[in-house]
Amino acid sequence: MGIQIRFFVGFLALMAVIAAKVDPVQISLSQTAPPSAHALTGRWRVRFILSSGGEKNLIFDSKAKGTGSFLLLDTRPGDKAEPDLLPAVWSQLTNNRVSFSGEAELPIGTCCRERGTLIFKGKFESSNYISGKLIFVTSVDEEESPYKFRSEVGTFTATRFTDRR
Repeated sequence: MGIQIRFFVGFLALMAVIAAKVDPVQISLSQTAPPSAHALTGRWRVRFILSSGGEKNLIFDSKAKGTGSFLLLDTRPGDKAEPDLLPAVWSQLTNNRVSFSGEAELPIGTCCRERGTLIFKGKFESSNYISGKLIFVTSVDEEESPYKFRSEVGTFTATRFTDRR
């Protein structure tokens, strides 16, 4: 069963790489997702837990046309914030499902840090709350993986920042 899970994680990572390379001009209007009652654009507080460790946090700022950024809040040594915004991309899928991803350097276990791609796949529970699964895929060799890359899986929740002026 472990090999099947690793194959599935590797397959999802490969699909994310392929999806990132698709030219948006080639996508016709008939292939876009139908309008949804929920919109992903805005600022989101994302809490995530990978299988190798504790809870981590980031702010996902999603802009129009599938662009955005990550601000990693506690992923540097000493649980400090990353000083720079990191580019991210997103798409709104059918049935209130969303996907967003970006590059990050994260602690893996208690001793190491690895650079890789964070891929979030979730569903709107309400207009201001998303929950789902995530995958962190690195470029570190791992012989047991069908795609030969180390990966971690986990869960996440995202809560929209709302203006309360």
